[in-house]
Amino acid sequence: MQTAAPDVAILIRLVAERCLAEIDDMLADIDAATFEVAPILAEDPVLAAESRASSRANGLRMLTVLQRQPGEPVPRGVPLETLDLARTLVRRGIELEVLVQAYRRGHDAAWRRWMDVAAATIEARDDLVAVLRESSALLSDYINGALDAAITRMREERQDLHSGELARRAETIRLLLDGAPISADRAGRRLDYDLAARHTAMVLWADPPGETHGVLERSAGLLAAAVHARRPLTLPAGTSTLWAWIATRHTPDRDALREAMSQAAPGVRAVLGPSRDGLTGFRRSHSAALAAQGLLGDNPDGDRLTAYQDVEVVALASHDMQQAREFVSSTLGPLCGTDPALATLRSTLRIYLDEGGNAPRTAERLHTHRNTVLQRVARAESLLGYRLAERRLAVSLALELLRRLGNRALMTRLS
Repeated sequence: MQTAAPDVAILIRLVAERCLAEIDDMLADIDAATFEVAPILAEDPVLAAESRASSRANGLRMLTVLQRQPGEPVPRGVPLETLDLARTLVRRGIELEVLVQAYRRGHDAAWRRWMDVAAATIEARDDLVAVLRESSALLSDYINGALDAAITRMREERQDLHSGELARRAETIRLLLDGAPISADRAGRRLDYDLAARHTAMVLWADPPGETHGVLERSAGLLAAAVHARRPLTLPAGTSTLWAWIATRHTPDRDALREAMSQAAPGVRAVLGPSRDGLTGFRRSHSAALAAQGLLGDNPDGDRLTAYQDVEVVALASHDMQQAREFVSSTLGPLCGTDPALATLRSTLRIYLDEGGNAPRTAERLHTHRNTVLQRVARAESLLGYRLAERRLAVSLALELLRRLGNRALMTRLS
């Protein structure tokens, strides 16, 4: 591509600077468009985070070059976040067409935002036309290069997965999860894993996502060792997510697992499926662990280790997320605010209800005085507009939804 004329280059710089100042709005448009055409990317919180990270890295790279070297073609090459996303798509069994559609729709959203900013920045029609003509070519060239690199990475990753031990393990595990007619003995020999045992499935992920270089595998090993199990059966489900299973003869001690998780690398989180027996248990435990991770992955303030049993009620209550948000809003009213003082009231109220309305035990758990607990409860009831005894179950559930889901449980997420 040729370099743009000096006057056009200056205008491109102005538009790029303004887009950088509004980068969050542009990225919101890109993510919304991407998830609309490829909803599978939004279904898993880790996959969604990797998609957003790729979009942000590409957007910042492109706009920064256009700001610093306006009118010059953006150098070929893509951010590591984009290559990580490509690898994850292959490991999740997601088709190449999903990536292509996501890029094309994201490109359209970015171009619309660029045109809007250019129109608001450049007054002269001829200058605007020249800038749009030149920048269209620059943007298309960069996007096409980034897409080509991502496609190449997907093909390389697929080739790697289709050869060697990892490919055999992945194929066998997916056959088991799909309920294919494969015997437990045969599959167990392939995997070197006791499928006749009691299984506790785990999903581990890095928060924030990124290249983890064996950190997730080591964390899974810590959990297995904590309950005196053999090394876990593991399967990478992306660059930042690991599926794992622990085989035991008895239900593992959750306290021991939580203690082991506290020794894992910072940023690693995990959920446990319920412990179940045999091949059916292998599948059901994994399915429950995935459901729990889908609930909790978007909440950065969640516990490092969560068992499905801890969130089973939340999972049932949030099956329809819009109804769940409306329930939380109507039940807690002013208590839903983001003020830290309201968060303290909610925490006190949740523990108070968990302790059956016993103020001394609540105070002990909160390391505060009984009178402080009673004052907070009274303040919370004043904000609610009704006595706790009138809607004890509803308030408990609403508070638990907010605790586990974070901002996802708030009505503001509907916009």
